[in-house]
Amino acid sequence: MAQDKKVAIVTGGSRGIGREIALELSKDGFAVVINYAQNVDEAESLKKQIEGAGGEALAVKADIGESKDVTRLFDEAIARFGRVDALVNNAGIITPDGMTVQKTTDDWAERTVKINLLGSFYAMREAAEKIKDGGRIVNLSSSLAKMRAPGYGIYSATKSAVETLTSTLAKEMRGRNVTVNVVGPGPVATDLFLKGKTEEQIKFFSAANPMQRLGTPQDIAKVVAFLLSDGGGWINGQTVYANGGMI
Repeated sequence: MAQDKKVAIVTGGSRGIGREIALELSKDGFAVVINYAQNVDEAESLKKQIEGAGGEALAVKADIGESKDVTRLFDEAIARFGRVDALVNNAGIITPDGMTVQKTTDDWAERTVKINLLGSFYAMREAAEKIKDGGRIVNLSSSLAKMRAPGYGIYSATKSAVETLTSTLAKEMRGRNVTVNVVGPGPVATDLFLKGKTEEQIKFFSAANPMQRLGTPQDIAKVVAFLLSDGGGWINGQTVYANGGMI
């Protein structure tokens, strides 16, 4: 690869929003490191799609809830491409609908904190050391972090914590021209969101914003791509809620 080609790591990049982010960044000229936890076939398919369009990609299996895996993810990216210029912390899980604070089990609470909060933290910590000066970090939160909607307490709490870490890290990267921001999607038509929802629930969420539709993975990918671009360089330490005006 050309030595001046930028390299982006996308966690949870094999499907859904992560997949669209990887495709969008490849179109923008990034070599893309596709992180996945289980979906090897989808990750390899995306890698081939990017390469078939003339881009460069690497698929790396790593559990972002394990700090050693996150270190290896960055090291494999650098071994293959020689650098890391951008990190998109997209990987995450959401608790099932209706899991109130009272009904949240130890297992769900621990898994959600491990993946959503600690996973993002481990990747941010690694990026703080290994990302090139002038780089970009974008963390995925959720509009639920601002809504405080019933039934999503532990999930929203982890996303609020990611937003706090983001603004803190943005200040700690002073002098390196590295921006650190958050994108907080509203309801997006992905398998993760749609699973288990009734038609009535989908209609409700679709009507919850003035655009009267669910977001698409492409909607979110374009916001992320802007923040990683030269045009997004003056936005730092901020949360951008991409939800069609729902909040």
